Order: sequence, then C-alpha cells, then structure tokens
Amino acid sequence: MYSSSPADAPVVREPLHAPVAHLIRGGVVEGVHHGSVVVLGADGEVQFRLGDIEAAFYPRSAVKPLQAVAMLRAGLPLDGELLSLAAASHSGEERHLAGARRILGLAALTEADLRNVPDLPYAPAVRDTWIRAGRQPSRLAQNCSGKHAAMLWTAKLNDWSLDDYLDPEHPLQQAIAEIVEDLTGQHIARTTVDGCGAPLFSLSLHGLARAVSRIVTAAPGTPEARVADSMRQHPEMASGAGRDVAALMAAVPGLLAKDGFEGVQVAALPDGRAVAVKIADGADRARVPVAAAALARAGVDPELLTGFAGEALLGGGREVGRVRPVRSLEPVPVSARA
Repeated sequence: MYSSSPADAPVVREPLHAPVAHLIRGGVVEGVHHGSVVVLGADGEVQFRLGDIEAAFYPRSAVKPLQAVAMLRAGLPLDGELLSLAAASHSGEERHLAGARRILGLAALTEADLRNVPDLPYAPAVRDTWIRAGRQPSRLAQNCSGKHAAMLWTAKLNDWSLDDYLDPEHPLQQAIAEIVEDLTGQHIARTTVDGCGAPLFSLSLHGLARAVSRIVTAAPGTPEARVADSMRQHPEMASGAGRDVAALMAAVPGLLAKDGFEGVQVAALPDGRAVAVKIADGADRARVPVAAAALARAGVDPELLTGFAGEALLGGGREVGRVRPVRSLEPVPVSARA
C-alpha cells in the first residue's frame, strides 16, 4: 500500500480549464479546445501543469488499469492478453469477444451473467461489419465486457454475490474503491455510474497521473507490474487494431497508455514519468496531439511522436490546416531548462 491515509478528496467545482489546442485553418485560429494537462517527473513531482489538475473529474475508462490492479489484489489469476482485456476499452473484434468468453469460461459463467449494457462494437469498421451481418447489440460486444467478465470472476473467487456486482456497496466495488484511493493517494470525491453500468469514481487529474506512475514503477510480479506488462505486451487487446492508444504504446518503448471517453488520456514511462490529459469538450481530435505534446514535455523524443501531431483540417479535399497543441505545451529546449 502506498499511503495509510489518502489526502482529502479533490474539490468538486467547475474546472478552471485553459486553452490546450487550436484548430488552425489557413493560418488563422478557427477554434479552441480547452482542457487540463499535468506532467509528472520520475520523482513524482509536477513538472508542468496547464488548466486545473486538482479539480474533481471523471477519468472514465482511463481508470481501468487501476480497477485491474484491484482485481488482481483480490485474487484474480489473470495475466497476458486476458489481463490486458480486463483493462480494455476494446473495439469489439472477434478476438476481444473470444477473450471475454474465455474469462467467463474460466469462471464457469456465461454472457448471461454479465450486467454491462448491450451495445454494438466500438470501432466503426467493426460495427459496420456487425450491422451488415444483421447482428444485434450484445453485452460481449460492448467495449467494457473484458472488465465485467473479470469483475464477475473476482467476485466468484471471493464468494461474493454475482447478480449485484455493480452495486457501489458490493464488496468487489468497495475493494476497487479502496485500491483507487491507495494508488491515487486521495479520497474519492463522488461516485456515479459509468456508461457500462460500473461505478465511476471522481478523482483529480493529478491523482490519476500519480496512480499510473505508481503502476509502471511497481516491483516485478506485483499486481501493478502485471497490469502494466500485460497492457504493454498486448496493446491491441487493451484497445484494438488501428486505435491511437495502441499505436502510441508501439511508438514509444515501454510506454503504458490508456484512453477514456470525454477526452481523457493517461500515459506513463517505465521510470515513472507520467502525463494526464482532459479535454473539456471531450474531443478526440484534441486528446491525441495534446497527449503527444505532454509526452514530449516529459522528455520523450519528439521524433517518436510525429504520427500523433494532430488531425489535418481539409478544404476542398486538401489539407489547409491542423489541430495543434498550444505553444505553452511545446517542449522546453535543454538550454532553457538550465
């Protein structure tokens, strides 16, 4: 455990976000995305901040690595690609559905035991193929099915009830909340319900970055290290083919990264350097370049991040601009740091 007494919960307030990305068309700023960014050094100290990193916010699926750590601490015997799937916001590919079925099978359970919301696959191409085949929304296809299958198995291993495993007062969810507070180093501000039906905890952006930093720097063989290793070794099980978060982990050696709905991104390097991003309007087109700029701020070679520089803006079918991080996010030259 990291702290016997977590700090006070972050304050629930309207976040004091700042501009983090510009839509530049023909040399003119056409639009502005607001948000918040934090960069932690290897020592855990804040090296850069922009916007409001201490206000309470919902990390959405970026909290899944923390939930996976909690389940391992509660006895879940997963590793490798299935553990990566347990921390996934997957695309609904057949390998993801097969993996969720395997987890359920290991627990002697079926899709009927899942309590997540039925949905179509998350990835557009996979969803289109699914619809053309006449397939209906299902709990397995929903992007959190790996997490829910793992939650069920964890509950069964501990002789906890299964029908109400999503109740915030259930022993499983209480155990997860305890580990979330342990890893973030702060109390949970509010609890609500995520899109999949699972409890969702309100943290600070700073706390989320601190938690992922602790996960990547944990000793080998610990639940934290097992989650980090599984996600890095099987990034497409934690996301899907062609997904930006998998590409980011492939581009930056040793990087652990997880995205979340509503413009959330967290990433950490093996030495503990970590970044966390929240885009106020939830736009993915800003999330990716802002996260890449924050990683460059953390010391990642910008050459490794060129593929994440920002979405092109088209005019008449040709590029006339791009989504660009604000200048204050640009890496500080070594000479300027001295």
